[in-house]
Amino acid sequence: MKSMEEMLQAAQQAAETIQKQMNEAQAKLDAMEVEGLSGGGLVKIRCSAKGRVIGVAIDDSLLQPGEKQILEDLVAAAYNDARVKADSVAGEELAKAQQGMGLPPGFKMPF
Repeated sequence: MKSMEEMLQAAQQAAETIQKQMNEAQAKLDAMEVEGLSGGGLVKIRCSAKGRVIGVAIDDSLLQPGEKQILEDLVAAAYNDARVKADSVAGEELAKAQQGMGLPPGFKMPF
């Protein structure tokens, strides 16, 4: 029979392994890209699956003084579209990582 100290040590090692795997999953998400679109593709925003903005592309037709408010709205809409896609990709990847660790779906890490 294992001693309490051995069980605590095994639990600590398991927690460290899970933390390492979660850090690797987070790094993988930051390397994955999604693209958000608005205005029928006139504004495009590329983000990592963690939500970090990588780039913005704006069609020249929107670069007119009278289009300022429309452009601002389209940039916000494209970012929100990218964020939704990033959240979806992140959720799928974290679910895969948790499955690989034998954790139940939706399990929240305590650290």
